[in-house]
Amino acid sequence: MKHKIKVAFVCTHNSCRSQMSEAVAKMDHADFFEPYSAGTHLKPRINPDAVALIKKTYDYDMEDTQFNKKLDHLPDSLDVLVTMGCGVECPYVPVKHREDWNLDDPTGQGDAAFNETLATIQKKMKDLRNRIENNDLPL
Repeated sequence: MKHKIKVAFVCTHNSCRSQMSEAVAKMDHADFFEPYSAGTHLKPRINPDAVALIKKTYDYDMEDTQFNKKLDHLPDSLDVLVTMGCGVECPYVPVKHREDWNLDDPTGQGDAAFNETLATIQKKMKDLRNRIENNDLPL
């Protein structure tokens, strides 16, 4: 592969699932993905439960390195756009491949829901990478 795959994770508030996905891509797949996240309607801060779980799992502090972003913070050119399943209506974003991960929002549901969401993100991230590496996606 000649360049890292530019991937954006998008949901409504860019405060939980999309932020966690960006962190997982940075921590587990930094050699492969150039990750971004964004939302259509921002919350004032990243979900503290998501921050705590990523800190515990990766010793990575999203509050120090990531921030809530709207879609206009995404690069002009993306390879992959992943929506989180929150029914977000994304305006047109030029991209080679788009998919929806259909993740339930764990906000307000406790540690078990957050752990399940993180495990699902990790699994889907590996699957996305494998499909790209196997040329199963039109990139």
